[in-house]
Amino acid sequence: MKTIARIDRFRWYEMLGIYAGLALFLTFVLAPFVEGFFVSLKPLTHLFSSPYRFWPDDASLEAYRTMWVHVPLLGRYIVNSILISGVGTVISVILVTPAAYAFARFEFRGRGPLLGATLAVNMFSGAVLLIPLFRLMRTMGLLNTYFAMIVPGVAFVIPTGIWLLRTYMLRIPKELEESALVDGASRFYTLRRVVVPLAMPGIAVVAMHSFLTIYAQQFIYALTFNSKSEFMPLSVGLFAFFGRQDVIWNELMAASFVGILPVFVVFIVLQRYLVAGMTAGAVKT
Repeated sequence: MKTIARIDRFRWYEMLGIYAGLALFLTFVLAPFVEGFFVSLKPLTHLFSSPYRFWPDDASLEAYRTMWVHVPLLGRYIVNSILISGVGTVISVILVTPAAYAFARFEFRGRGPLLGATLAVNMFSGAVLLIPLFRLMRTMGLLNTYFAMIVPGVAFVIPTGIWLLRTYMLRIPKELEESALVDGASRFYTLRRVVVPLAMPGIAVVAMHSFLTIYAQQFIYALTFNSKSEFMPLSVGLFAFFGRQDVIWNELMAASFVGILPVFVVFIVLQRYLVAGMTAGAVKT
C-alpha cells in the first residue's frame, strides 16, 4: 500500500510539473498574440502612454475599419496570399501522392539514398538559393507572376510531404492493393481508388503542412521575384503601414490578425489530422 501511495504521489507531482511547463510555454508563445490584439484595439495616440495598460478603456475596432483606407490594396494582398498558398498546396499534393506511394511500395535500386537526398533538400534555406532560383524564374519567364512564388514554395514542401505521406501509406495493408491488382486493376487505378481514399488523413496533413509553409515563406520570394504590387502577398503589403516618420501600429496589428485568419481556420479544421499524421509510424505494430 505504501508503495502504491508513493507511485500515485510521484505521478501527481509529475503531472503537475508537466502542466506547469505547458502553461509556461503557452504563456510565452501566446503573449505576443494577446498583446498584438490589444494593440489593434487601442487608438494610435494611446499606444505609448504611461503607465502602460494592456486593456485600454477606450478600446474599439476603428483600426479594423481604417486599415482598408490607408492600404487600399490590402484585400488584394490577402487574396493573393490565400491564392498562392492554395494553388501551391494543390500542386504539392498532386506531386507528393504518387511519389510517396512509390517510395512506400516499390523496391528499386538506390531508394534509401534517394529518399534521404530528397529530405536533405530541406537543409538549404530559401535565401541560399535565391540567385539560382531567380535565374531559373527569369529563364522560364515566370518573373512578376504568381508562379514565381508558387514554384519555389512547392519545391521546398515536397520533401517533407513525401516523408509524411510515405509513413502513413506504409500502414495501409498491401493485401487490399493486391486484391485489386488480381481483379485486373491497373497500378494507377489501385492508387486512385484504393490507396488514396485510405490515405486521406495523411493527405490532409500534407495539405495543411504545405499551406502553412507556403503561406509563411511568401515574403522572401515576393521581394525577389516580383516587382508588381498587384501580385504581392500580405506579408509584403504590411510594409505599407510603415511610414517615413512613424508606424501605424494599431492598423498593422489589425491587418496582421485579419491576414492570419485563413491559416487559423485551416489549422482548426485539420488539427486532428495533423496529430494523427505526425504520429503515424511512431509506434511499431
